[in-house]
Amino acid sequence: MQPNSNQNRKVVVPDASSNLSKKNQVADMFNNIAKKYDLLNRILSVGIDKIWRKKAIASIQSCHPQRILDVATGTADLALQAATLNPQHIIGIDIAEQMLAVGRKKIETVKKTEQIQLLLGDSEAIQFQENYFDAVTCAYGVRNFEHLEAGLKEMNRVLRSGGRLAILEFSHPKKTPIKQLYQFYFKYILPGIGKLGSKDNKAYTYLPTSVQAFPEGATFCAILEEAGFKDVQAKPLSFGITTLYTATK
Repeated sequence: MQPNSNQNRKVVVPDASSNLSKKNQVADMFNNIAKKYDLLNRILSVGIDKIWRKKAIASIQSCHPQRILDVATGTADLALQAATLNPQHIIGIDIAEQMLAVGRKKIETVKKTEQIQLLLGDSEAIQFQENYFDAVTCAYGVRNFEHLEAGLKEMNRVLRSGGRLAILEFSHPKKTPIKQLYQFYFKYILPGIGKLGSKDNKAYTYLPTSVQAFPEGATFCAILEEAGFKDVQAKPLSFGITTLYTATK
C-alpha cells in the first residue's frame, strides 16, 4: 500500500476565497457553529454517532489506559465516552475555543472536571512530552488537519510504546443502494439541514467535500504506518458510512 503524498493530495478548505490558512479557517468555522454543533450532530447522524464512539473507546480498552489524549476533541463527546474506562486523566485538545467552552459545560454537568481537562491545542504541535499517553483518540478530526502526516506523527510521538490509537472518520459505503442513498444525503440533505441550524453556511458544504477528498481505507492505513504506527486496521461501521481505524505503537 502506498499513501498519497501530501503534495499530490487535494487540499480542501471551508472557504476557497479566503486568504487564511486551512487551520485558521477550520477554527473559525467550528467556533461559529459551536453552540449548535451537538444538536446538528444528533440530527444529521440520527444518533448513530453514539454507537460509533462506544466502539472507538472499546478498541483502546485492552491497553488499560490511565492517560488518554483526545485530539480535535470539539465538544468532548469522545472524551466523555472515554471516561467510561475510568482512567486517571483524559486530556482533550482542539483549536476551536468555543467548541471547548461547550465541552467544559458538559463535563461540569456530569461532574467529571477532575478527570477530564480540555485545552486549546494544535494536533501538529501537541504540548506534551514523548510517550506520555497510554491511548490517543480522534473522532472526525483528522480530515481537518492542515498537514495530515504531521498531525499523525505528533499523535504517535506522545503515545507510549504499546499504547493504542483509535480514529473515527467518515468514509464511503461501497454497496448498492446504501452508496447511492449516502451520496444523495451528503450532497443535498446534509448541507440543507446544516444551513437551517447554523449561521456558518460553509460548515456543512465543507463536510461532504472534505470527506470526498480524505484518503480513506487502505490508503489511510498506509499513511498511519508511515507515521510510525503498527497493527493498523480499518473497520467499516454502519455499512461503511464511517470507519474505525485502530493501531498500536
